[in-house]
Amino acid sequence: MSTNTDPQLAPPGAGLPVIELWVARLLFALTRRRGNRETFVAKFEQERAAIRALLDVCPETQRGEQVLIARLRGLEDSSRNWSVWMTLDHLRITNTAVARVISALAVGKVPPGKASTAAVKPSATVTAAIEAEFERSCDDVLASITAATELKTQVRYAHPWFGPLDAFGWAAMAGTHMGIHRAQIQSILLGLRR
Repeated sequence: MSTNTDPQLAPPGAGLPVIELWVARLLFALTRRRGNRETFVAKFEQERAAIRALLDVCPETQRGEQVLIARLRGLEDSSRNWSVWMTLDHLRITNTAVARVISALAVGKVPPGKASTAAVKPSATVTAAIEAEFERSCDDVLASITAATELKTQVRYAHPWFGPLDAFGWAAMAGTHMGIHRAQIQSILLGLRR
């Protein structure tokens, strides 16, 4: 790990290695098969609390420092050189989008546009204000999951890696996604200590 801010990384949206993507799809299918609204909410809240705890041990003066980390499972190469705040910005962007997708699907509407991993990359100039924005986006996800009368919807919206998902699939993905980036923040913090 290093604090190099200009490494050569794959372009945003390049995705995961083929075998890793295949395994991720299998594990995500199991998550959906075994889960329910309550377990998805619990997983999301657990990851949110873990991220908050990591923030608490990271000095605010270091939260904006980019750190090059080894690529983690489920993390695109282009996402390896982020700061803690950049990771929160990415989560804010994706949580906001996930909440909108779940809310739309829950009322039988397919959101406009197409989901893209390249479109949810964070700003390198993000500030401490992102911490409150991240929390609001988490509230939005939880509200969308709990407000939906039915999550197993007929309409679907495609995830770039997992294909067409109903609201149930998007609810399952929310906590899983937070977990990947909680692990990323852990790696960033280890890099900051070196």
